[in-house]
Amino acid sequence: MPGEEKGRFIMGVTRLYEKIPVERVGVLLGGGGAVKKEIEEKTRTMLTIDPTTGSIIIEPAFPNTTALELMKAQNIIRAIGCGFSPERAFRLLEDDQILEVIDVRQYVGDKPNHLKRVLGRIIGEEGKARRTLEELTGTYISVYEHYVAIIGDYETANIAKKAVEMIIEGRMHSTVYRYVEREMFTLRRKRITELWKEQKEGIK
Repeated sequence: MPGEEKGRFIMGVTRLYEKIPVERVGVLLGGGGAVKKEIEEKTRTMLTIDPTTGSIIIEPAFPNTTALELMKAQNIIRAIGCGFSPERAFRLLEDDQILEVIDVRQYVGDKPNHLKRVLGRIIGEEGKARRTLEELTGTYISVYEHYVAIIGDYETANIAKKAVEMIIEGRMHSTVYRYVEREMFTLRRKRITELWKEQKEGIK
């Protein structure tokens, strides 16, 4: 899975290691290396990419590059490896955005026909189910190989994740959508209440 390699501490320099499908390396590089360069500039990191294996080393480009910047670079790379476009993956530069990756094989096994059927339900006819979940939660969802990846803030990403798990378990799409609508309504109400309290305290 993308991201199975973990960070190591070598000679006082933090390095993170990532591995993506070889066929996604071209997307990560971008035309003339433009995507790689943009990741490096926006996260103040240095990427070493092996196009033959999909292995990537992420290192600080500057002495004051932070661990958070290294992790953001890793998550962007992982998201691209999971099928997201660079434009969508760059949403992970925002501090409140996370990447959730579901390995569908852990739920249904690795029998190709069964896996294909379940992934088909997550995507829906002409992508309708995936698109509906994105619209309801405000997240980005990618289905690639046997992974489902989600980009969103912590709360919305977890609602989308639970919805995907419900589909994997065989729940009807209509049931799943109702669950999402209910959870998103509760979340929006909670956020409005918190915002109102902050504003009220600010007036005092």
